[in-house]
Amino acid sequence: MAVKTSVDKTASAEMNGADILIQSLINEGAEIIFGYPGGAVLPIYDALYKNPIKHVLTRHEQGAIHAAEGYARVSGKPGVVIATSGPGVTNLVTGIADAMMDSLPLVIFTGQVAQDVIGTDAFQEADVMGITMPITKYNVQVSDMKELPRLVKEAFHIATTGRPGPVLIDIPKNISQGKAVAHFEPDIHLPGYQPNLTPNYLQIKKLSEALSQADRPVILAGAGVLHAKASYDLTEFAERYQIPVTSTLLGLGSFPADHPLFLGMAGMHGVYAANMALHETDLLINIGARFDDRLTGNLKHFAPRAKVAHIDVDPAEIGKNVNTHIPVVADAKEALVKLLEEDMKTDTDNWRRCLNQYRNDFPLWYNKGEQGLLPQRLIEMVHQYTNGNAIVTTDVGQHQMWAAQYYPFKQPHRWVTSGGLGTMGFGFPAAIGAQLAFPEENVVALIGDGGFQMTLQELSVVKELNLPIKIVILNNEALGMVRQWQETFYEERYSHSIIPVQPDFVKLAESYGIRGIRVINEQEAESVFHETITAKEPVLIDCRIKAGENVYPMIAPGKGHHEMIGVKP
Repeated sequence: MAVKTSVDKTASAEMNGADILIQSLINEGAEIIFGYPGGAVLPIYDALYKNPIKHVLTRHEQGAIHAAEGYARVSGKPGVVIATSGPGVTNLVTGIADAMMDSLPLVIFTGQVAQDVIGTDAFQEADVMGITMPITKYNVQVSDMKELPRLVKEAFHIATTGRPGPVLIDIPKNISQGKAVAHFEPDIHLPGYQPNLTPNYLQIKKLSEALSQADRPVILAGAGVLHAKASYDLTEFAERYQIPVTSTLLGLGSFPADHPLFLGMAGMHGVYAANMALHETDLLINIGARFDDRLTGNLKHFAPRAKVAHIDVDPAEIGKNVNTHIPVVADAKEALVKLLEEDMKTDTDNWRRCLNQYRNDFPLWYNKGEQGLLPQRLIEMVHQYTNGNAIVTTDVGQHQMWAAQYYPFKQPHRWVTSGGLGTMGFGFPAAIGAQLAFPEENVVALIGDGGFQMTLQELSVVKELNLPIKIVILNNEALGMVRQWQETFYEERYSHSIIPVQPDFVKLAESYGIRGIRVINEQEAESVFHETITAKEPVLIDCRIKAGENVYPMIAPGKGHHEMIGVKP
């Protein structure tokens, strides 16, 4: 944790730009920075050498920004990142886009060539403003070092308020090297940026009236519930009016998975009861979800008989994909608090009986009698040996969906995955950020063999900081989801989705000084998880899962929720 220095919040003696930046970060309460040095940020790194903010040197800029995302996801605090100009910045682009899609608060500082050579194709110059404008909530290039304290304060405010997102500040080298008297302003004024958090009472009234009249209401809980820290309010609302709840992929954990009102995750690989609830509902209450295509399936078939209410802090999301009858622009917590003040009468007994029948008749399934290490059972074992309380990170693909299906989350802020952008290489560095946010928590990185090979160099960071992360590789020697789609939709033409040559992951871990273990069956997995899953040291477990196993249920492209494949009674 950073040790805040004593500073006059209004003015200081002459300082160089880099020291002004670091003092501004201290004033904002920044505790940790993820970064990678280079020529254009050397003055900033020299200032870091003299100041107490913890810095984590990742082994690639992509590792730095994904670690910052993991830190932000579980802590709710902005992840802070520093990278140098040119390739340093461009190596951040995937993570910035990922954070923008998934509404994660990041504050990113990038080095830039000196102002007098900008536009000359100077060494390691890149058009940072142009590259990152579409994938940031706000970006700005510093033109006057005296503006740094204000810009930093604005960056933290914009990143963390309204709909969270990444904010980038580009700093030319002459700005970080030059000297000025800085004024550390305690207040900011942004008349053009005023997020609306409080719902319109008339819209709350319309929603309460619609709920009173509905026979088959259902709540769709998205990540907006988590960002608003509204999980308790959501649970109280659902319980009071006995409304069934389903969740998006990123909304998992916003409602307790073991609650009798929880149906499970909806969408392409959602459970049968949740998807049928969306198909048959007459009132869909969306709280903090953006109706993306992996949730809705074919929009022509989506919630065909429902009146749609949508609560979202971002007005741009309301009506963007799905016609909305009751729009509520507000913070999810504020809206739920107002709804709880309303006096409504509901009767959902028959509806809940119907959905419970779906849940009992069509549960998640896999062929438990088959030989080999089944990935679904593997996830169940991880859940068992962590008591369902671990912080779980993933990449994207089959292992991500199995984790979402078979690791039920009873608490919020325990599920860290790449949703909108679907980024391979995300899960392992995100686990590093999550572990640094909560050093005493049990963090498990459930990752595929393909994605792990994109950021495996961050094993060096895990060893250096002795982070007790458990790296569980679901190894099927394939790009599993690509292979599944090729099997299902491309007549089993497995074009470049099989990975015949891999490193020995156990020896790789050992080469970094980390314990590595290989398991090939359920009995070995049971023994290893029992021994290591809560150990206070990093462990890599290479789990050779059954090749060719697929994720079901599944909604094929162009189909609706009622047209799932892979459903068994």
